[in-house]
Amino acid sequence: MAGTGLVAGEVVVDALPYFDQGYEAPGVREAAAALVEEETRRYRPTKNYLSYLTAPDYSAFETDIMRNEFERLAARQPIELLSMKRYELPAPSSGQKNDITAWQECVNNSMAQLEHQAVRIENLELMSQHGCNAWKVYNENLVHMIEHAQKELQKLRKHIQDLNWQRKNMQLSAGSKLREMESKKSYHETVDDSLTIIRNNADSSRDDSELGIPGK
Repeated sequence: MAGTGLVAGEVVVDALPYFDQGYEAPGVREAAAALVEEETRRYRPTKNYLSYLTAPDYSAFETDIMRNEFERLAARQPIELLSMKRYELPAPSSGQKNDITAWQECVNNSMAQLEHQAVRIENLELMSQHGCNAWKVYNENLVHMIEHAQKELQKLRKHIQDLNWQRKNMQLSAGSKLREMESKKSYHETVDDSLTIIRNNADSSRDDSELGIPGK
């Protein structure tokens, strides 16, 4: 039931699902489904019914590499293969066979490649010695993160459970008050009953007087 004086879109829910009964009565579910079906037939959303929502930003988490790759896919360009050019050791061209500078560049390139490979071998040796410990530390950090996330999840579930219990208690209390009020006679009914009793007493006294019966 929509209340008066509310902001557009707000609804006051007057149902007490924890207290109300009769949902399992024959025909109740069918009647509710029929109401929903009728409303869906009458509802015709406008083209701009989502205008109050902000436009989604699909590029919020894109990196430059991802953006370049998306552009390549949109342009239907083939993927670039892994370049092995820096690992090549080309000899001087046929026109530079006697060029000392060209040969010196080849030697320098070879020395740089060897040094690079030596550094990679050294890194692999260091990883073989200390990589296990680093991996164990990483796993321990993951375990701590999981434990923290699980604790937060338990707190959230407890908060939800407490909120549900609070809602249930409030609805049961409100339902009991409503039932108590329904069981009692209203003020007007009580007044009417009192007037009826007074009128009956007056009629009875008048009848007694007419019959010569002394009043009590």
